[in-house]
Amino acid sequence: MATETPPPSKTQAQLPSTEEFVTVQESAEFGELRRSHRSFAFPLTIGFIAWYLLYVLLSNYADDFMGTQVVGNVNVALVLGLAQFLTTFLIAWWYSRHAAAELDPKAEAIKTRMEGGA
Repeated sequence: MATETPPPSKTQAQLPSTEEFVTVQESAEFGELRRSHRSFAFPLTIGFIAWYLLYVLLSNYADDFMGTQVVGNVNVALVLGLAQFLTTFLIAWWYSRHAAAELDPKAEAIKTRMEGGA
């Protein structure tokens, strides 16, 4: 029976120190990464929460409007409810594209530098 040896793990000496983490956190490169994330995620989060709360408020206080028939038995409430799902998936897709294009390369550069690769 052959026994595989596990891959070598990092020792404490190879891991970045607390001071190195603080230095990277205070760097302009990390600040730009944080800004890129926040400038995308915060407005979309606020927008989606506002859109969701509008839907909830309309459902509670605008019965006549939400009950308006659009096509057959499909009313405004159903259309807006399904639009909630659609916007959730669109935001997730949009964020994954943003992360792949903007955030991941910057994070990878920081990670490589922290691990001593460059």
